[in-house]
Amino acid sequence: MDSTATNFGKVEYRARKKKEVDTVAKPAEHPSVQPSVTPLVGIVMGSTSDWEVMQHAARSLADFGVAHQTRALSAHRTPDLLIEWVDGLIKAGAKCFIAGAGGAAHLPGVVAARTTLPVLGVPMPSKHLQGLDSMLSIIQMPKGIPVATFAIGDAGAANAGLFAVAMLALEDASLAKKLTAFREKQAEAVRAAKLPELK
Repeated sequence: MDSTATNFGKVEYRARKKKEVDTVAKPAEHPSVQPSVTPLVGIVMGSTSDWEVMQHAARSLADFGVAHQTRALSAHRTPDLLIEWVDGLIKAGAKCFIAGAGGAAHLPGVVAARTTLPVLGVPMPSKHLQGLDSMLSIIQMPKGIPVATFAIGDAGAANAGLFAVAMLALEDASLAKKLTAFREKQAEAVRAAKLPELK
């Protein structure tokens, strides 16, 4: 991300490391996602540096042709913009949210406080506590405002995407069929695996 500042209304967000993440799954990249389809899943992360991990959630959704939108929005630095984005996706017909955050990791909880839709939390690895702080922050939600918390890092992000697919598949027979095929392919890979010969 370059060092230029981007204005969102009255909120100024100064970019430091990578380009801002703000995308919708593109039909050209994922043929089963049509231009007119409203994103069914919103993926949000607290910083653009989290994209290295959260892209695995987006990839899981893209592989199944699930329309989704990704944003980098801070629960602390851009709270109004975050709420505006969440409300917009809800009104448009989104079915769930995946939120990745590190450290204090308030982002998933803030999203969950705004909607009754399922919120899937992904803890980001951290410099000093290797993501344990992120996980504990997300998992210790107060009674009544649940956030489904996944593993720290890449595996958690990928599984959050797959979990979203599984939820959507409850009402989508075609998606359920794809998910079953995916599981069968995984099982076949294990059956076909061979250990190296002893030397």
